[in-house]
Amino acid sequence: MTTDRVLVIRHGALGDLVQSMGAFKAIRAHHPNAEITLLTAPAFVAFMAKCPWFDRVWQDHRPGWHQVADWLALRRRLRQGGFDRVYDLQTSSRSSLYFYAFPRRQRPEWSGIARRSSHIHGNPERDQMHTLDRQAEQLRIAGVAPVPAPDLSWVDTDAARLARLDLRQPYALVMAGGSAHRPGKRWPADYYLALCQRLLGVFIQPVLIGGSAEVVLNRVLAERCPGLRDLADQTSIEDLAVLAREARLVVGNDTGPMHVAVASGCPAVVLFSDQSDPDLCAPRGDKVSILREADLAALSVDRVWQAVEGL
Repeated sequence: MTTDRVLVIRHGALGDLVQSMGAFKAIRAHHPNAEITLLTAPAFVAFMAKCPWFDRVWQDHRPGWHQVADWLALRRRLRQGGFDRVYDLQTSSRSSLYFYAFPRRQRPEWSGIARRSSHIHGNPERDQMHTLDRQAEQLRIAGVAPVPAPDLSWVDTDAARLARLDLRQPYALVMAGGSAHRPGKRWPADYYLALCQRLLGVFIQPVLIGGSAEVVLNRVLAERCPGLRDLADQTSIEDLAVLAREARLVVGNDTGPMHVAVASGCPAVVLFSDQSDPDLCAPRGDKVSILREADLAALSVDRVWQAVEGL
Protein backbone atom coordinates (compact mmCIF):
# COMPACT_ATOMS: atom_id res chain seq x y z
CA MET A 1 0.00 0.00 0.00
CA THR A 2 1.15 3.55 -0.74
CA THR A 3 -1.12 5.03 1.90
CA ASP A 4 0.91 7.47 3.98
CA ARG A 5 -1.45 8.33 6.83
CA VAL A 6 -3.98 6.03 8.44
CA LEU A 7 -6.47 6.63 11.24
CA VAL A 8 -7.92 3.82 13.36
CA ILE A 9 -10.95 4.58 15.55
CA ARG A 10 -11.59 2.36 18.57
CA HIS A 11 -13.18 3.45 21.84
CA GLY A 12 -15.26 1.00 23.83
CA ALA A 13 -14.45 -0.65 27.14
CA LEU A 14 -11.23 -2.53 27.92
CA GLY A 15 -12.52 -5.82 26.57
CA ASP A 16 -13.51 -4.15 23.29
CA LEU A 17 -10.06 -2.64 22.92
CA VAL A 18 -8.31 -5.96 23.60
CA GLN A 19 -10.50 -7.76 21.07
CA SER A 20 -9.28 -5.30 18.44
CA MET A 21 -5.59 -6.06 18.99
CA GLY A 22 -5.52 -8.57 16.15
CA ALA A 23 -7.14 -6.02 13.85
CA PHE A 24 -4.60 -3.40 14.90
CA LYS A 25 -1.75 -5.78 14.08
CA ALA A 26 -3.27 -6.65 10.70
CA ILE A 27 -3.67 -2.98 9.78
CA ARG A 28 -0.01 -2.32 10.58
CA ALA A 29 1.05 -5.33 8.49
CA HIS A 30 -1.04 -4.00 5.60
CA HIS A 31 0.44 -0.50 5.92
CA PRO A 32 4.04 -1.19 7.05
CA ASN A 33 5.38 2.25 6.15
CA ALA A 34 2.38 4.42 6.96
CA GLU A 35 2.00 6.80 9.87
CA ILE A 36 -0.87 5.23 11.81
CA THR A 37 -2.86 7.13 14.44
CA LEU A 38 -5.24 5.57 16.94
CA LEU A 39 -8.22 7.60 18.17
CA THR A 40 -9.36 6.11 21.47
CA ALA A 41 -10.85 6.82 24.88
CA PRO A 42 -8.76 8.88 27.35
CA ALA A 43 -8.45 5.90 29.72
CA PHE A 44 -6.44 3.95 27.16
CA VAL A 45 -4.13 6.62 25.74
CA ALA A 46 -1.13 5.91 28.00
CA PHE A 47 -1.46 2.15 27.54
CA MET A 48 -1.82 2.27 23.76
CA ALA A 49 1.02 4.79 23.40
CA LYS A 50 3.34 1.82 24.02
CA CYS A 51 1.72 -0.32 21.31
CA PRO A 52 4.16 -0.96 18.43
CA TRP A 53 1.47 -0.80 15.76
CA PHE A 54 0.73 2.92 16.17
CA ASP A 55 2.84 6.00 15.67
CA ARG A 56 0.46 8.34 17.49
CA VAL A 57 -2.43 7.99 19.89
CA TRP A 58 -5.10 10.67 20.16
CA GLN A 59 -7.72 10.83 22.85
CA ASP A 60 -11.35 11.38 22.06
CA HIS A 61 -13.38 12.37 25.10
CA ARG A 62 -16.52 12.07 22.97
CA PRO A 63 -18.12 15.46 23.54
CA GLY A 64 -21.82 15.74 24.20
CA TRP A 65 -24.06 17.03 21.45
CA HIS A 66 -24.27 20.44 23.13
CA GLN A 67 -20.48 20.88 23.29
CA VAL A 68 -20.21 22.64 19.95
CA ALA A 69 -16.72 24.03 20.50
CA ASP A 70 -15.37 20.55 21.27
CA TRP A 71 -17.01 19.09 18.17
CA LEU A 72 -15.48 21.81 16.04
CA ALA A 73 -12.06 21.16 17.59
CA LEU A 74 -12.37 17.45 16.84
CA ARG A 75 -13.43 18.15 13.26
CA ARG A 76 -10.46 20.47 12.82
CA ARG A 77 -8.06 17.88 14.16
CA LEU A 78 -9.41 15.16 11.90
CA ARG A 79 -9.17 17.38 8.86
CA GLN A 80 -5.64 18.46 9.68
CA GLY A 81 -4.55 14.83 10.09
CA GLY A 82 -4.17 14.43 6.35
CA PHE A 83 -5.48 10.87 6.48
CA ASP A 84 -5.62 8.76 3.33
CA ARG A 85 -7.59 5.93 4.92
CA VAL A 86 -9.69 5.48 8.06
CA TYR A 87 -10.56 2.18 9.75
CA ASP A 88 -13.58 2.76 11.96
CA LEU A 89 -13.51 -0.30 14.23
CA GLN A 90 -15.94 1.31 16.64
CA THR A 91 -18.68 1.36 13.96
CA SER A 92 -21.10 3.29 16.16
CA SER A 93 -23.44 6.06 15.10
CA ARG A 94 -21.01 8.51 16.68
CA SER A 95 -17.87 7.23 14.96
CA SER A 96 -19.75 7.02 11.65
CA LEU A 97 -20.58 10.69 12.06
CA TYR A 98 -16.83 11.44 11.96
CA PHE A 99 -16.92 10.47 8.29
CA TYR A 100 -18.82 13.69 7.64
CA ALA A 101 -16.20 15.78 9.45
CA PHE A 102 -14.16 15.65 6.25
CA PRO A 103 -15.03 17.83 3.24
CA ARG A 104 -16.79 15.75 0.59
CA ARG A 105 -13.99 16.07 -1.96
CA GLN A 106 -11.27 15.39 0.59
CA ARG A 107 -12.73 12.39 2.38
CA PRO A 108 -10.26 9.57 2.96
CA GLU A 109 -10.99 5.99 2.04
CA TRP A 110 -13.21 4.71 4.83
CA SER A 111 -13.70 1.23 6.24
CA GLY A 112 -16.79 1.20 8.42
CA ILE A 113 -20.56 1.48 8.26
CA ALA A 114 -20.94 5.16 7.33
CA ARG A 115 -23.41 5.28 4.45
CA ARG A 116 -20.98 6.57 1.82
CA SER A 117 -17.91 4.65 2.96
CA SER A 118 -15.57 3.55 0.18
CA HIS A 119 -15.23 0.15 1.89
CA ILE A 120 -18.54 -0.24 3.66
CA HIS A 121 -19.24 -3.24 5.84
CA GLY A 122 -22.81 -3.71 4.74
CA ASN A 123 -23.49 -7.21 6.04
CA PRO A 124 -27.04 -6.99 7.49
CA GLU A 125 -26.11 -9.73 9.99
CA ARG A 126 -23.06 -7.90 11.32
CA ASP A 127 -24.63 -7.21 14.72
CA GLN A 128 -25.19 -10.96 15.19
CA MET A 129 -21.52 -11.75 14.52
CA HIS A 130 -18.83 -12.26 17.12
CA THR A 131 -16.65 -9.17 17.45
CA LEU A 132 -13.60 -10.96 16.04
CA ASP A 133 -15.48 -12.31 13.03
CA ARG A 134 -17.15 -8.98 12.36
CA GLN A 135 -13.88 -7.07 12.40
CA ALA A 136 -12.14 -9.66 10.23
CA GLU A 137 -14.92 -9.44 7.62
CA GLN A 138 -14.88 -5.64 7.73
CA LEU A 139 -11.14 -5.53 7.18
CA ARG A 140 -11.24 -8.18 4.46
CA ILE A 141 -13.57 -5.92 2.47
CA ALA A 142 -10.89 -3.23 2.76
CA GLY A 143 -8.21 -5.65 1.54
CA VAL A 144 -6.72 -6.31 4.98
CA ALA A 145 -6.24 -10.02 5.68
CA PRO A 146 -5.56 -12.19 7.52
CA VAL A 147 -6.51 -10.87 10.95
CA PRO A 148 -4.71 -12.74 13.76
CA ALA A 149 -5.99 -13.41 17.26
CA PRO A 150 -5.67 -10.61 19.83
CA ASP A 151 -2.02 -10.28 20.80
CA LEU A 152 -0.59 -8.65 23.93
CA SER A 153 2.92 -10.07 23.60
CA TRP A 154 4.24 -6.51 23.23
CA VAL A 155 3.13 -5.50 26.72
CA ASP A 156 5.77 -5.08 29.41
CA THR A 157 5.86 -3.64 32.92
CA ASP A 158 8.13 -2.95 35.88
CA ALA A 159 9.51 -6.35 36.84
CA ALA A 160 10.85 -5.08 40.17
CA ARG A 161 7.43 -3.79 41.17
CA LEU A 162 5.80 -7.10 40.30
CA ALA A 163 8.46 -8.96 42.25
CA ARG A 164 7.49 -6.96 45.33
CA LEU A 165 4.00 -8.43 45.10
CA ASP A 166 5.69 -11.64 46.25
CA LEU A 167 3.26 -14.04 44.60
CA ARG A 168 3.71 -17.71 45.29
CA GLN A 169 3.95 -20.10 42.34
CA PRO A 170 1.76 -21.64 41.16
CA TYR A 171 -0.97 -19.01 41.37
CA ALA A 172 -4.38 -18.47 39.75
CA LEU A 173 -5.92 -15.11 38.92
CA VAL A 174 -9.49 -14.71 40.19
CA MET A 175 -11.73 -11.93 38.86
CA ALA A 176 -14.81 -11.81 41.09
CA GLY A 177 -15.86 -8.30 40.09
CA GLY A 178 -17.30 -6.72 37.00
CA SER A 179 -19.54 -3.95 35.81
CA ALA A 180 -21.07 -2.20 38.83
CA HIS A 181 -24.28 -1.38 36.95
CA ARG A 182 -24.74 -4.98 35.76
CA PRO A 183 -24.60 -7.13 38.91
CA GLY A 184 -26.22 -10.01 37.03
CA LYS A 185 -22.87 -10.59 35.31
CA ARG A 186 -21.24 -11.55 38.64
CA TRP A 187 -20.98 -15.07 40.03
CA PRO A 188 -21.92 -14.95 43.74
CA ALA A 189 -19.14 -13.94 46.13
CA ASP A 190 -19.65 -17.01 48.34
CA TYR A 191 -19.06 -19.22 45.32
CA TYR A 192 -15.77 -17.43 44.65
CA LEU A 193 -14.85 -18.00 48.29
CA ALA A 194 -15.44 -21.74 47.91
CA LEU A 195 -13.46 -21.77 44.67
CA CYS A 196 -10.50 -20.03 46.28
CA GLN A 197 -10.55 -22.52 49.13
CA ARG A 198 -10.42 -25.37 46.62
CA LEU A 199 -7.48 -23.75 44.84
CA LEU A 200 -5.59 -23.50 48.12
CA GLY A 201 -6.45 -27.13 48.75
CA VAL A 202 -4.44 -28.15 45.67
CA PHE A 203 -1.63 -25.71 46.54
CA ILE A 204 -2.51 -23.01 44.02
CA GLN A 205 -2.51 -19.48 45.45
CA PRO A 206 -5.66 -17.51 44.49
CA VAL A 207 -4.82 -13.93 43.49
CA LEU A 208 -7.78 -11.55 43.41
CA ILE A 209 -7.66 -8.97 40.63
CA GLY A 210 -9.88 -5.91 40.37
CA GLY A 211 -10.11 -2.16 40.26
CA SER A 212 -11.24 0.35 42.85
CA ALA A 213 -14.82 -0.95 42.59
CA GLU A 214 -13.66 -4.36 43.81
CA VAL A 215 -11.71 -3.20 46.87
CA VAL A 216 -14.46 -4.01 49.38
CA LEU A 217 -15.49 -7.28 47.75
CA ASN A 218 -11.94 -8.55 47.51
CA ARG A 219 -11.13 -7.48 51.06
CA VAL A 220 -14.08 -9.46 52.41
CA LEU A 221 -13.01 -12.55 50.46
CA ALA A 222 -9.41 -12.19 51.63
CA GLU A 223 -10.48 -11.88 55.27
CA ARG A 224 -12.52 -15.08 55.00
CA CYS A 225 -9.88 -17.05 53.13
CA PRO A 226 -6.38 -16.94 54.67
CA GLY A 227 -3.74 -17.57 52.04
CA LEU A 228 -5.59 -15.68 49.34
CA ARG A 229 -3.76 -12.66 47.88
CA ASP A 230 -5.74 -9.48 47.23
CA LEU A 231 -4.42 -7.13 44.54
CA ALA A 232 -7.54 -4.99 44.09
CA ASP A 233 -6.67 -1.56 42.68
CA GLN A 234 -2.97 -2.44 42.65
CA THR A 235 -2.39 -3.56 39.06
CA SER A 236 -2.32 -1.71 35.77
CA ILE A 237 -3.32 -3.22 32.43
CA GLU A 238 0.36 -3.87 31.80
CA ASP A 239 0.79 -5.56 35.18
CA LEU A 240 -2.18 -7.80 34.56
CA ALA A 241 -0.92 -8.92 31.16
CA VAL A 242 2.47 -9.89 32.58
CA LEU A 243 0.97 -11.60 35.64
CA ALA A 244 -1.36 -13.58 33.36
CA ARG A 245 1.57 -14.99 31.39
CA GLU A 246 2.87 -16.67 34.52
CA ALA A 247 -0.49 -17.68 36.04
CA ARG A 248 -1.61 -21.29 36.14
CA LEU A 249 -5.11 -20.17 35.12
CA VAL A 250 -7.69 -17.41 35.45
CA VAL A 251 -11.31 -17.70 36.53
CA GLY A 252 -13.73 -14.82 36.36
CA ASN A 253 -16.81 -13.07 35.09
CA ASP A 254 -17.31 -11.52 31.68
CA THR A 255 -15.19 -8.43 32.28
CA GLY A 256 -12.44 -6.46 30.54
CA PRO A 257 -9.49 -7.78 32.57
CA MET A 258 -10.51 -11.32 31.59
CA HIS A 259 -9.87 -10.41 27.95
CA VAL A 260 -6.44 -9.11 28.91
CA ALA A 261 -5.59 -12.39 30.65
CA VAL A 262 -6.77 -14.55 27.74
CA ALA A 263 -4.96 -12.42 25.14
CA SER A 264 -1.83 -12.89 27.24
CA GLY A 265 -2.10 -16.66 26.86
CA CYS A 266 -3.54 -17.61 30.24
CA PRO A 267 -5.83 -20.68 30.41
CA ALA A 268 -9.26 -19.40 31.39
CA VAL A 269 -12.69 -20.28 32.70
CA VAL A 270 -15.10 -17.44 31.86
CA LEU A 271 -18.56 -17.21 33.42
CA PHE A 272 -21.50 -15.77 31.48
CA SER A 273 -25.05 -14.97 32.53
CA ASP A 274 -27.90 -13.85 30.30
CA GLN A 275 -26.59 -10.29 30.69
CA SER A 276 -24.15 -10.87 27.82
CA ASP A 277 -23.84 -13.31 24.94
CA PRO A 278 -20.61 -15.31 24.61
CA ASP A 279 -21.46 -15.96 20.95
CA LEU A 280 -20.92 -12.23 20.37
CA CYS A 281 -18.16 -11.24 22.74
CA ALA A 282 -16.48 -14.12 24.60
CA PRO A 283 -12.69 -14.31 24.59
CA ARG A 284 -11.50 -17.08 22.32
CA GLY A 285 -8.64 -19.51 22.59
CA ASP A 286 -7.67 -23.17 22.71
CA LYS A 287 -7.38 -22.92 26.49
CA VAL A 288 -10.63 -21.06 27.15
CA SER A 289 -13.68 -22.71 28.75
CA ILE A 290 -16.96 -20.78 28.59
CA LEU A 291 -19.65 -21.59 31.16
CA ARG A 292 -23.10 -20.03 30.93
CA GLU A 293 -26.23 -19.91 33.06
CA ALA A 294 -29.03 -17.36 32.73
CA ASP A 295 -28.69 -16.74 36.47
CA LEU A 296 -25.11 -17.25 37.65
CA ALA A 297 -26.39 -18.34 41.05
CA ALA A 298 -27.42 -21.55 39.27
CA LEU A 299 -23.83 -22.20 38.19
CA SER A 300 -22.43 -24.50 40.86
CA VAL A 301 -18.94 -24.42 42.30
CA ASP A 302 -18.59 -28.08 41.34
CA ARG A 303 -19.22 -27.29 37.69
CA VAL A 304 -16.72 -24.45 37.66
CA TRP A 305 -14.16 -26.61 39.47
CA GLN A 306 -14.65 -29.33 36.88
CA ALA A 307 -13.81 -26.79 34.16
CA VAL A 308 -10.74 -25.67 36.12
CA GLU A 309 -9.51 -29.26 36.38
CA GLY A 310 -10.01 -29.65 32.64
CA LEU A 311 -7.63 -26.84 31.71
